[in-house]
Amino acid sequence: MAFESQSLKKKSSAGVFGDVLYGTMMLPKELEIEKESNFELRFQVPDVGRVINDFLRTREVGEFLSGALAGAMTKAILAPLETIRTRMVVGVGSKHIGGSFVEVIEQHGWQGLWAGNAINMLRIIPTQAIELGTFECVKRTMTSAQEKWNHAECPRMQIGHVSLNFSLSWISPVAVAGAAAGIVSTLACHPLEVLKDRLTVSREAYPCLSIAISKIYRDGGIGSFYAGIAPTLIGMLPYSTCYYFMYDKLKKSYCEAKNKKSLNRPEMLLLGALSGFTASTISFPLEVARKRLMVGALQGKCPPHMAAALSEVIREEGLRGLYRGWGASCLKVMPSSGITWMFYEAWKDILVVGNGHL
Repeated sequence: MAFESQSLKKKSSAGVFGDVLYGTMMLPKELEIEKESNFELRFQVPDVGRVINDFLRTREVGEFLSGALAGAMTKAILAPLETIRTRMVVGVGSKHIGGSFVEVIEQHGWQGLWAGNAINMLRIIPTQAIELGTFECVKRTMTSAQEKWNHAECPRMQIGHVSLNFSLSWISPVAVAGAAAGIVSTLACHPLEVLKDRLTVSREAYPCLSIAISKIYRDGGIGSFYAGIAPTLIGMLPYSTCYYFMYDKLKKSYCEAKNKKSLNRPEMLLLGALSGFTASTISFPLEVARKRLMVGALQGKCPPHMAAALSEVIREEGLRGLYRGWGASCLKVMPSSGITWMFYEAWKDILVVGNGHL
């Protein structure tokens, strides 16, 4: 008993002070916390350079960069034609290409041909990057969805004796991707289009970019930068859909006819120009109405909507007025489309195919 009592004393003790109970307990040796231990904390810093490099080598980034570079290079070459086209479409100055060209030089010098080019470059880089990147992404997604539906049984609805099959085979992935590309890029970059038009059409009221931004914001707030967004979307939808659809079809048909796997650079230039010509011809009346709405406030008359703008053009100039400036537009759109596709395919070969993405 004495041995047990000593043992209990050694392992535990307790007492009471007032209402407070205190006690100590000896832990078994195997549960005791080691007082001295070697603790080493290792923290590995991520390789940021490798992460960035892997990101830049992805297919999507390559397509976005290819679009941005193609757009910038094209606009730098064709800026004078864009200036002439915009003036003719909105009815500023001469009604002829040559006369408008001379007027710009006489009034503003050679620099006038590049009026608004700074904002144009700032506009085209994100616009082309978003547009072409969205086009490629949506086209891949739609093509993949069609393939899955073709391998699996399509959803079916039975209404009495009528059976309805929901199939995606009738939908063109290229047409859907083209429409999506136009809508997304327009929503993202429309304020830059408004700035470009103001700088091009009214140099006296908007002599530089900073004044244009402050004046437009002061006149109508943020909403002023989205003036004409509805007609822009209406005009962009048929143009963008037709533009990408035509290029893809012309490319495939030409390659099949010539038994080729890909186009060379001159062929890209030619087919791109033809696709731009077709899309511009189909959608040009909507482009005329859109420009009227966007710059109507500068001339003191702004039609309430696109239908009113179209009827106003027909009333004042007849049906031919719907295609006023069409020649200048084709003169700009055809080389622009051809050069853009040529540069885009070239940059894609470097940034996408060169990184192992087929």
